[in-house]
Amino acid sequence: MNIILSGYGRMGHEVEKAALNRGHQIVTRLDGKSDWDHLDVSLVENAVVVDFSQAAGVRDVYRYCFQHQLPVVSGTTGWLENWDEVIEECTLNGGAFFYASNFSMGVNILFYLNDQLAQIMSKVSGYTPKMKEIHHIHKLDAPSGTAITLANQVIARLDDLKAWTLKQPAEKGTLHIESVREGEVAGTHVVTYESEQDIISLVHEAKNRQGFALGAVLAAEFLAGKSGIYSMKDLMQDLIL
Repeated sequence: MNIILSGYGRMGHEVEKAALNRGHQIVTRLDGKSDWDHLDVSLVENAVVVDFSQAAGVRDVYRYCFQHQLPVVSGTTGWLENWDEVIEECTLNGGAFFYASNFSMGVNILFYLNDQLAQIMSKVSGYTPKMKEIHHIHKLDAPSGTAITLANQVIARLDDLKAWTLKQPAEKGTLHIESVREGEVAGTHVVTYESEQDIISLVHEAKNRQGFALGAVLAAEFLAGKSGIYSMKDLMQDLIL
């Protein structure tokens, strides 16, 4: 499979290693709008774009890809306020788009457990939920896309929660997310329910970026030849069944 890397930072390099290990070819590496402006169109045919770039320019990147029938695997966060517009452009052009806030298989198991636990806790009184996420100092957005996904799962299950917040103390009806940036932490996410008697926690701690990169390559393999909108739920179902 031919892969176009959009964004060639830390994650771009890890995706490249994972792709090469699985026998794929990196046909080009694009690290900004000027690179896309000078893209050799001969490289576009039968390629899948894996995007870990900056949020500021992704709408232009995705628009180009949809118009040129380039499937896109997106791991870029911080642009989701434009989700509806991106999905509309993909659909109108018959494109293929795979988005995940986190490609780690372990994290997606965490998503499943988080939803199940929230469903249980919705029937139990006396517990206060809260969250914490820790990432390296180079991560620009806060909270992380993974933390937002986890928070939205909890909010959807607990009737007394309406939104998440970074503010402390949290207002009534909001789920507090503590967002920490330190060192070179690959990513830690903690969901906690605390009562006067005990604490229940779900924790995922990434050792490195390799799991994220492998998941992105698996997503590219899954997306090749398809059209439509996909997520890690689709990939995990495809792998498990």
